[in-house]
Amino acid sequence: MSGTRFRILGPLEITGPEAGSGPEDGSGSGPGGESGSGTDAGGSSISYTPRAAKLRVVLGTLLVRANEVVSVDTLIDELWPTAPPRTATTTLQVYVSQVRKLLRSADPRHGQDALVTRSPGYVLRAVGEELDAAVFEEVSERGRRALAAGDFASASRLLRRAVGLWRGPVLSDTPHGPLLESAAVRLAEARMTALGERIQADLRLGRHHDLVGELQSLTAEHPLREDLRLHLMVALYRCSRAAEALEVYGVLRRTLVNELGIEPGPRSQRLHRRILEGDPALLHPGGEPQAPAGRAAGEGPAEGRAAMGRTAVRRAAVDRAAVDRAVMGEVTGPGSAHHGDGCLPGADPSFVGRGAELAEVERMLREDPGAVRVAVTGMPGIGKTAFAVEGAHRVADDFPDGRFFLELRPSDDRTPLTADEAVRLLHDVVRRADGTADGGPRESLASRRMLLVLDGADSAAQVREVLAAAPGSAALITGHRVPAGIDGLRTVVLGALTAGEARRMFDGAAEPSAVAEIVELCGGHPLALRIAAGLLGARPHWTAAALAARLRDERTRFGVLRTGDVQVRGHLLAAYASGAGAERRAFRLLGLLPPGEFAPGHAAAVLGLSEGDALDLVEGLVDAGLLEVAPGGGYRLPELLRLLAAEELSAREDAATVRAATERMCEAYAPQAEALTTTGPGPVPVPTAAAVHVHPVRSVRTAHPLRPVPARLARVAYEAGLWELTVRLAGGVEPEGGEEDAEGVCALALEAARRCGDRTAEARMLRVLGDLAWQWRRPGPAREHYERAWAVADDAGAREEAGRALVGLAELCLDTGAAPEAAELLRSAVTAMPAPEHVRGRYEACRALALVALESEGPDAARVWFGRCLDLARELRDVRLEAYALRSLRALHAPGSGGAGQPLETRPGVWRLRPRFSGASAAWASV
Repeated sequence: MSGTRFRILGPLEITGPEAGSGPEDGSGSGPGGESGSGTDAGGSSISYTPRAAKLRVVLGTLLVRANEVVSVDTLIDELWPTAPPRTATTTLQVYVSQVRKLLRSADPRHGQDALVTRSPGYVLRAVGEELDAAVFEEVSERGRRALAAGDFASASRLLRRAVGLWRGPVLSDTPHGPLLESAAVRLAEARMTALGERIQADLRLGRHHDLVGELQSLTAEHPLREDLRLHLMVALYRCSRAAEALEVYGVLRRTLVNELGIEPGPRSQRLHRRILEGDPALLHPGGEPQAPAGRAAGEGPAEGRAAMGRTAVRRAAVDRAAVDRAVMGEVTGPGSAHHGDGCLPGADPSFVGRGAELAEVERMLREDPGAVRVAVTGMPGIGKTAFAVEGAHRVADDFPDGRFFLELRPSDDRTPLTADEAVRLLHDVVRRADGTADGGPRESLASRRMLLVLDGADSAAQVREVLAAAPGSAALITGHRVPAGIDGLRTVVLGALTAGEARRMFDGAAEPSAVAEIVELCGGHPLALRIAAGLLGARPHWTAAALAARLRDERTRFGVLRTGDVQVRGHLLAAYASGAGAERRAFRLLGLLPPGEFAPGHAAAVLGLSEGDALDLVEGLVDAGLLEVAPGGGYRLPELLRLLAAEELSAREDAATVRAATERMCEAYAPQAEALTTTGPGPVPVPTAAAVHVHPVRSVRTAHPLRPVPARLARVAYEAGLWELTVRLAGGVEPEGGEEDAEGVCALALEAARRCGDRTAEARMLRVLGDLAWQWRRPGPAREHYERAWAVADDAGAREEAGRALVGLAELCLDTGAAPEAAELLRSAVTAMPAPEHVRGRYEACRALALVALESEGPDAARVWFGRCLDLARELRDVRLEAYALRSLRALHAPGSGGAGQPLETRPGVWRLRPRFSGASAAWASV
């Protein structure tokens, strides 16, 4: 498609070379209503942009996922977000046909190959400079690397070119469904990032006079973006307009407090102080604040550039600003100012939850206030500092000599304090709190009983020196890693907020189900939840449901979870970058594992290591706050860290490495799935009235003791082309999305079985599809699947699968009251499964024969068959099937067991009302 250009950074535009002569029919109007007239500014190309809105939706969706498979379901959701018509699939095929015709018109030579069908949808190929969004991302990345390398002229030129590609909001003339909306948010955030980096490069080039007007316009358009306000403050200060720069800070603070209930971030506060003090370094290019912590631009595979928001400037001595930082602690949010309570920052009035953890900290500090040391740890952004400050305020009465906050690892670009610096700072802070003059007599730290909040501990040695200077004082120590080697240390690990605690951040939100989804998508992460709640408060036109929809796309979630220069991703990335290379690689690969708890063996498989070596890395990640220990004894990658791991995996590992790790992971889960395939992933039955009367024609399912594997594993295996593993995994999956999700996984496994030539597996998946259709009361599709399963199994000589397909057909007959036909099919099924290894198949046949006997002969005849089921279940050693047979036998002895309208458990966990029958042709009760 070398002659076609796609533009989505603004209204949709598709142009082809003038030599393409326009639409094939020569009518002046292309297929689907596209314009066949008009040229670009240079007069060398013709527009083929479709006028029809639905065609623009199809094209836009394919283009934002260019060179990726876009599923049919995704396209249908985009075209009809609320209620797709029954003919949606057929209508979509018509639209795709029109798009293909349009592309052929735009480029007769290559257009026919641009849009190809790839299960489960379509791929639109766009390479090189054909797609403006791809050009934008490539050029902005080059600009970012130039900025990191100090080549500010090249950075400014490249980033200006990248931003110049934008003509308006993404696909501004196209209706947005969920995918286009999330893509628009992601790309808009990328544009703002590139724009901010271009402004940063221009400031480094001394172009502050030229930037003032642009920045004033941008801050009016984006009032909550702190980075733009900071750039404007620097530009104004360099233009000798310090008073206006201070006013910009005042407007920023009022906006954040009124809209979000938070104070400006640490960088804004530091810049404000520097302008107040008339810092001469700000007058020169290079003296402005740098970008917030994040991945260093141009960081290569060696990952040696883990500077993450730090500079090469090192301090030779402790200065007054360092003391100010230690006293104030720079805890953002309301109440962070100095309140006269020693040097402890004020409690955060928006602090919620942590009742159990705070009670434990109170207990530990009160039982031995003179010497206890408590480490507070957890994943980045989990609220360790706020928790420690809250805990210190709660026990204030037990520490009459003062509560002091010491920031050991400053949040700005400076290096962590050394142990000597920290001790000198503590002496200075205590002296200032006592009101004594500098250099005057002061009381020894050793004789005081204080509570020290040591925030951001960098090493055990650093902490030990401070504690040695104040041996009679208690300490609350925060940090990503527990400082091992400190005598008497106790640890409190902060995890995600509970659902109830998290909901308190959204007081006033009228959509509890949407709020619950937001909490889940944020993984209960306090910083993410605070930002989400702030966004809802700042944008009254947003609903909780709309925010939840924006957060669903994993690729854009981090872009949504930011306000100003406060962002979740930066916090997480800084902790990730501080680890050793082996830990970082392990973290990335563990992102392949499905959400939820995993065992050390699963980690070993995905890492390609022995279990012992893998466990060492896993425990290191736990110490770093990048993994959690799960309640069940395994490990868990918290939701937002899982997204970061996937992002880093995509950026830093080659396709061969990822595929090999994926194959090892799937191999590790396959035995578990195969065990469920053998025993059946059915539910543990719940024989209660509530389980029956709501929907008597549907199953009531609970978890099986043998835990199913997540459905996404089968999808991952299929996408990696691991056909045999797809089949092995599919038999024991746990669908996350109900009936459609279960059928989708089975359909993938069916296709995989055909690709690897496994006819028995093909028959099995057809039979499972029949079971699903039967369970959801769709007898037509169920019959079709069972008949196809029987034909494939019979042709392949798979006798047990053939027999089980006949059992399914027999149950369909029984549903309609055709008991004689059902009995005939079941006799054929038993005959088809004579071998000793066909025990499970014979069990299913006997179960169905018991149901036939119950309807046509009565309870006594049914007992014989359920008794055989019990013997076969014990031969299988399957406690679930054995329990079902015992329940059925007990039910037959119950009073009224032969009566009409009584609940009947037809399969384990599947209940239905008893039929009203008259002889062999009885009909099922209407429900």
